Amino acid sequence: MIELHGLTKRFGSFTAVDGLSLRIETGEFFGLLGPNGAGKTTTISMLSTVLLPSSGEIRIDGKLLDRKAAAEKRKLSVITQEYSMRQDMTMDEVMEYQGRLYFIPRKTIRERSEALLEFAGLREYRARTVRHLSGGMKRKLMICRALLIEPEILLLDEPTAGMDALSRRQMWNLLRRVNGREMTILLTTHYMEEAQALCDRVALVNQGRLQKLDSPAALIAELGAFAVDENGVTGVNTRFFHDRADAIAYLGEAGSQASLRATTLEDVFVDCAGRKLSP
Repeated sequence: MIELHGLTKRFGSFTAVDGLSLRIETGEFFGLLGPNGAGKTTTISMLSTVLLPSSGEIRIDGKLLDRKAAAEKRKLSVITQEYSMRQDMTMDEVMEYQGRLYFIPRKTIRERSEALLEFAGLREYRARTVRHLSGGMKRKLMICRALLIEPEILLLDEPTAGMDALSRRQMWNLLRRVNGREMTILLTTHYMEEAQALCDRVALVNQGRLQKLDSPAALIAELGAFAVDENGVTGVNTRFFHDRADAIAYLGEAGSQASLRATTLEDVFVDCAGRKLSP
């Protein structure tokens, strides 16, 4: 379990994270969402102890997380937005190097690497160097490397950034399987479809402050499960309805330039951004 209590990070006069309080349950797939500059990556950096809070605290299973908390830090593994692997290494070498950093016995490294590369569908490409891997393969390898130390919590900062649609869906399937091992996952993403498909709950943040917190389904139901889009001179205008019959009745009066669809988490995000997340 991850608990954030009044977590705050200041850089001079700028406050990146402002009194953020959250509780993420063990085994939960949790999404941290917000516009650029909302404080998501700063929060991940504090969870990984790369940055220290200006105030507030982080607790892992009830114990304070700081740079001296070796036992708690070993429960965490982080995957950043950037590719952080040497380009001239093969997959096997990347995995062995990671294992040695954590003083894992060589035999155990080989056994875990074999299982993880098979798990991620990468085994047949293991002799390729990183520079010859596709973007999707690199992301999968980063997940394998993170799982090598058998963490209890996986921190994912924009794990599918730059991927094509097929690679992104493959990554979703991999992350579902990882979460199926009872691993707690904290995900930041700009893809609302991704958060809706994967996350048990999501937090919408802006300027480092929590705005909304619930399951994607509950947030969609709160806005209205049915959306009617109307094409107008100023662009597409959308109205949301809790009752399908009301949406259909409105659609009948709206004319040929209107269409009915299901509301998505992206609609929730855009609506919240327009009303509450404006900078």
